[in-house]
Amino acid sequence: MGRTKLLLSDFVLSFMWVWSGVLIRIFLFKYLSFADALLAELLKTTLSVTNMFLFAFLVKVTRGGAYNPLTVLADAISGDFNNFLYCVGARIPTQVIGSIVGVKLLIDTIPEVGQGPRLNVDIHQGALTEGLLTFGIVIISLGLAMKVRENFFMKTWISSLSKLTLHILGSDFTGGCMNPASVMGWAYARGDHITKEHILVYWLAPIEATILAVWTFKFLVQPVIKDKTASKSKSD
Repeated sequence: MGRTKLLLSDFVLSFMWVWSGVLIRIFLFKYLSFADALLAELLKTTLSVTNMFLFAFLVKVTRGGAYNPLTVLADAISGDFNNFLYCVGARIPTQVIGSIVGVKLLIDTIPEVGQGPRLNVDIHQGALTEGLLTFGIVIISLGLAMKVRENFFMKTWISSLSKLTLHILGSDFTGGCMNPASVMGWAYARGDHITKEHILVYWLAPIEATILAVWTFKFLVQPVIKDKTASKSKSD
């Protein structure tokens, strides 16, 4: 029963995530108009960070619900084999389905929403971009989970600003997505979800980067953090 609730949470959160980004853009560019571009960007940043705080709270309330396959994969790699199979075989497909249903309903309800993120560079540069962005955010997330596990506000604040910064850095190249399920929803709606570009850039590159980030953190970063913590405890 617990796993069924988790799958339901994954579906709902993935559905809500694709809606949230679109609703923020509509609110900013359709219903609000600022002559000052700086003010518009500040409001956009504020709403984006607030949105990520909301979803972090929902993840906490649902006790582990997720809307990003990379988050689930990073945890699954560090866990036992049964949990890995459950995440890869059930949770990730559920998140993809939630995103597809969300985008489908979005397009039917608000036809002017656009076509979602697209690859604006060659396939190799796109894969490298998504891979580097994913590697960065996974390393940051693992570090926050170890260092500020109990401080919800600080953990979410740093994570939100990091995601937003990385998103901006990659937005002109690949959309700066770092979320294969969300991209899959838009690609499925366009009919290009089984192309080489989509699979390589938005799935294989982020997955490989996630695995590399988990191993890097486990074998290089984590021991350093533990040594510093132990040294500090001895000095105290």
